[in-house]
Amino acid sequence: MDTQQYILTIAGFDPSGGAGLTADIKTFQAFGLYGLSVCTAVTVQNDIDFKAAYWVGLEVILQQIDTLFERFTIEVVKIGIVKNSEALVSILEQLYQYNRTIKVVLDPVLKASAGYDFHSEDDLGVLDTILERIYLITPNYEEIQSLYADKSIKETIAHISSKTKLYLKGGHRENSLGLDELYYNKTMQLSMMPSETVVFPKHGSGCVLSSALASTILLGYPIEAAALQSKKYIEQFLSSNKTLLGDHFPLSSAYKTSK
Repeated sequence: MDTQQYILTIAGFDPSGGAGLTADIKTFQAFGLYGLSVCTAVTVQNDIDFKAAYWVGLEVILQQIDTLFERFTIEVVKIGIVKNSEALVSILEQLYQYNRTIKVVLDPVLKASAGYDFHSEDDLGVLDTILERIYLITPNYEEIQSLYADKSIKETIAHISSKTKLYLKGGHRENSLGLDELYYNKTMQLSMMPSETVVFPKHGSGCVLSSALASTILLGYPIEAAALQSKKYIEQFLSSNKTLLGDHFPLSSAYKTSK
């Protein structure tokens, strides 16, 4: 009997291995999970320079999803870069055809850390529909300001958290750098200050955090405990070395959060 737990990432390929599919797979493995992957784009980048993205056709993306679900039981999916909202809606529809209770963690990559724009404002028009179909969204502080141009950050947080769970990453805050917050039902449920661990900037840290959240959710952690566990994992990743490419290894048992 196959007792392996499978988890899926739908994201882009980064040749440097720091972000996208490769980073997701490394994170999944650190949590003891077998990572499956569907490629949405082939990017031309390294850890400091983003040059281009060559998008995979939607039909090919859906064929990849079909092939994996024909073979594996998948309960949780992390989604990273997707060309536009139309493609994202089609992907979500395909996932729910296979598993009506699937949990989707969406990392809304609106701009690569090197400055490449992935989405235009027009692509965000169906965001409400998307939010209602996902389990968790993980924008950083810059991304959340771009999601609803006509709303303040406070209004945007309330709006999003009325529709789904929101993990607001604090790495781009001007004040309280590293303060992460978890919201749902329009209310902040958890505020996570950074520890005193010395950390260093890392390429792909947003991908790693969202993959850690997807992993802990699959492992059965309640959302608050999943958030705390993932916060500890990303700090371990950020402190792993002084380069822009972090190391992945299982979270030390001394720092694990109980379920």
